[in-house]
Amino acid sequence: MKLINNKRTILFLLSFMIYPTITYAQQFDLGSWNILNIKYNHNDKLSLFGEAQLRSLKFYNDFHYYEYKGGINYKVHKNVNLTLGAGSYQTYKEGGNFVLPKNNDEFRLWPQVILFQSVGKFKIEQRYRAELRWTSNGYRNRFRYRLGASYPFGKERNGYKPFQTSISNELFFTDNEPYFERNRIQMTLNYKPSKGSTIQLGYLHQFDYKINDETGRDFLVVGFYFELFRKLATKIETENELKDN
Repeated sequence: MKLINNKRTILFLLSFMIYPTITYAQQFDLGSWNILNIKYNHNDKLSLFGEAQLRSLKFYNDFHYYEYKGGINYKVHKNVNLTLGAGSYQTYKEGGNFVLPKNNDEFRLWPQVILFQSVGKFKIEQRYRAELRWTSNGYRNRFRYRLGASYPFGKERNGYKPFQTSISNELFFTDNEPYFERNRIQMTLNYKPSKGSTIQLGYLHQFDYKINDETGRDFLVVGFYFELFRKLATKIETENELKDN
């Protein structure tokens, strides 16, 4: 009986989150930003991840972009996380679904550092990422800085709180004029039905100073995140970190 009630509660919460969001997205013709992420925690310091993204310029229409990437994370300190990632990033022309020829065919290698800090019940995150980009138009460098804050809430169970709200702002720079390339603002609501899974809904606004691989506009963010844990004598804690993009 308790299991049935829990399932009903989850379905109600998902309906409550998804229905008004979809209605709003259809009314204002938001694009879609879809994420599937799988993370394997080898121990409390080392983890591996893989992620795929699919984006559209209209509400689940005019699909113009996809990416798949993977990498390794290493926690050198409880407040410092190092990552090395790589992936393929494909951008198509506007006006339909995967319109050819492509705007950009890119392979990317990216080291990054994330710094964490707790301020009361809020978790502050600073992410520094350098991107080595082999694109259709030659080699490029790009540098990204993201500042974000997250707030977990709800009745704690099994060492975690089921809900989390977050906001972040990310700046993109290059080493060529005009240097500033992009600004990305995101607000999300996350729900954890279990320790190893997270459902994300959010809004993302992207402004491009110089369009080179994607058009800046507004997106509905839908993400599914799964964590796998190696069985160890010591417990691996789940983290209320900002979800990647």
